[in-house]
Amino acid sequence: MSFFIRKKDGRDALKRKVNGHMKSRISEPGSKKSKIRDDESIASSDEEFAEESQRGKEEEQYESEEEQETAQEKRLRLAKKYLAEIEEEERDRTEFEEGAVSRRLQEEYLEEKGKLRKIVASNYTGHGEFVELRCKDHRDSITCLCISSNGKFLFSGSKDGSIVKWCFSTKSKLAAVGGKRKSKEGMKCVLCIAISTDGKFLVAGDSGSKEVRVFNAEDLKPLKNLQGHRGTVTGLVFRRDTHTLYSSSEDRSVKVWNLDEMAYVETLFGHQNPITSIDALSRERAITSGGYDGTIRIWKIVEESQLIFNGPGSSIDIVKLINEENFLSGGDDGQLCVWGSQKKKPLCTVPLAHGQDEMNGQAMWITSVATLLNTDLVASGSRDGTVRLWKCGESFRSLTHLFDIKIPGFINTMAFTPDGKNLILGVGQEHRMGRWWKISEAKNRVVIVPLIQIRLNK
Repeated sequence: MSFFIRKKDGRDALKRKVNGHMKSRISEPGSKKSKIRDDESIASSDEEFAEESQRGKEEEQYESEEEQETAQEKRLRLAKKYLAEIEEEERDRTEFEEGAVSRRLQEEYLEEKGKLRKIVASNYTGHGEFVELRCKDHRDSITCLCISSNGKFLFSGSKDGSIVKWCFSTKSKLAAVGGKRKSKEGMKCVLCIAISTDGKFLVAGDSGSKEVRVFNAEDLKPLKNLQGHRGTVTGLVFRRDTHTLYSSSEDRSVKVWNLDEMAYVETLFGHQNPITSIDALSRERAITSGGYDGTIRIWKIVEESQLIFNGPGSSIDIVKLINEENFLSGGDDGQLCVWGSQKKKPLCTVPLAHGQDEMNGQAMWITSVATLLNTDLVASGSRDGTVRLWKCGESFRSLTHLFDIKIPGFINTMAFTPDGKNLILGVGQEHRMGRWWKISEAKNRVVIVPLIQIRLNK
């Protein structure tokens, strides 16, 4: 049984040529159009005719050369071009070493196979002084964050429907989108945002209209509203190095979009409860957590199948990929779990990862997790205002606590900067998904936490 529903010719639309031209209609002799064309031809000079002929010959020659290139020759040409680009990038780095290109190619191969694992967690010993980012645009709890792939820009979303773009180096606001309070076109509440790898598109989930809003990431100008979900959009993620977007919703579905054409591609069904989070990397796959259905699902887009992982607790609220093969999850039962794609049960579980509530004895809810991609460093945040950093053990079969970061409020979202030098926190007085209770002493803000390392792992 297939769990995928596609729009008619949905995936075929990705393959069709968008630059095709319809054949021009040939007007009948003696018609007005025919006379105009004849007059224009007569008015053309011999020089112009010669130039047009020469251009036509050059185009034919170019096309013939392209046709003569075999598939193997094309692959070789593209590989040489890619190697040249890597060499150029490595030369631009201040610490260029012999063998840097081959080392990078090896890392990219291991990353694709899900076997790249940099041992860095032991280098982290604590944190520096917090840097707080606040502005008048964010009046309510911060719900989501995303960082550009080059680490230069930070985007934050709030419960009041606003989005702010920050410059990471200057810690200043560059642009903002107001919420529903400021304009009728504004969003009611932003629960998720994502930026494409090339920094072209920024997308946000609007809980009011149940749409996916697409913006130009440069200036936050609106481009398109993607409609189709029947419930609040809870998660957004781009497949790396593409403009393929995956969205999850409270309507229990995952949708695939192609932003090159601003088009819907297909819908994936399987979860029995509202989907709470989604993530993806380079493979044509997406991973989701199903909240109170207690499952995590890996959607194999090409194979039109899914892998189902049953959690040990009552609810799985957040899931985040560590690499292509391993992922981290947390929920309202306080359990922090590390998984492998080849095992149906967690590789390791930390019960009561953030302790118990002194008032009622219940587990501290894990409200957010973050992973430093392809390393052994992960983090978890709770409603008690504590962020804990963890080291993944050998084969991801253990989690060792490193140190805590204390900050009042709900830690609704977290993200490591690509270089691993900072941890960005989105803090709020309320939980990102509801208004069950409020921590009045907390401040709605974005916090940059510098991480201290004893040495850099090379």
